[in-house]
Amino acid sequence: MIVIQLSDPHILAPGELLYGRFDTAEFLARSVAEINRLDPLPDVAVITGDLVDHGEPAEYEHLRALLSPLAMPVFVIPGNHDAREPLRAAFAADGYLPADGFLQFTIEDYPVRLVALDTLIPGEAGGLLCSERLAWLDYALASAPARPVLLMMHHPPFPTGIGRMDRAGLQNSEALAAVVARHPQVERILCGHLHRAIDRRFAGTVAGTAPSTAAQLRLSLTPDAPLRFMFEPPGYQLHLWCEDSGLVTHTAVFGEWPDPQPLRAAS
Repeated sequence: MIVIQLSDPHILAPGELLYGRFDTAEFLARSVAEINRLDPLPDVAVITGDLVDHGEPAEYEHLRALLSPLAMPVFVIPGNHDAREPLRAAFAADGYLPADGFLQFTIEDYPVRLVALDTLIPGEAGGLLCSERLAWLDYALASAPARPVLLMMHHPPFPTGIGRMDRAGLQNSEALAAVVARHPQVERILCGHLHRAIDRRFAGTVAGTAPSTAAQLRLSLTPDAPLRFMFEPPGYQLHLWCEDSGLVTHTAVFGEWPDPQPLRAAS
């Protein structure tokens, strides 16, 4: 099974640019076209939050149009830039989002279960997993202890060293760790929010963030460094599950590059 993870597309209404500079819609359209040329095609696509920039219905309508050419099913979760009710309405016809409450769900149709968490706090940049959301997760994981799981959430449950983003991080990560540690079938926690690929051991598994399909966040480990977006290549992650060897994750970038060159055999 191959899962392609996209994150943080930050789609705006048609014709608008992020910060007046980044054409996030064009970035996503090119990403979708490149995904459809992958061989083999991923089985599913997941998008780990910040689907749009202002949580407006027109932005979600634009997002749906941009994603519609994808050749595989797509599953989305909210980030801090999203709004639950417009997101729910935009994707209601796909049938996997709950009709009310938090946007949490499980997908059972593949060799690896997809379990999605909602870390959104409306109006805030940081995230939260409250007792209700964690109880839902504990029950969902306990219901199928023998099946491998990819757990999806927007805010990473660990400090990254990028100070200003860490201050808008996930609250209650210790309680999440206690839940995850009880369920060793969690193969990986798929996150967004950071606009970079970052990995860390967490509660007996691996948690990581995926790059954005648009602008990347400048890497600076100076605690009070201002946040800056960079014109680095947009990226994605491929999570490959094989029953006999487990899960492996590849990080790659979108873009046109010179043709691959064969390697010469060592003499």
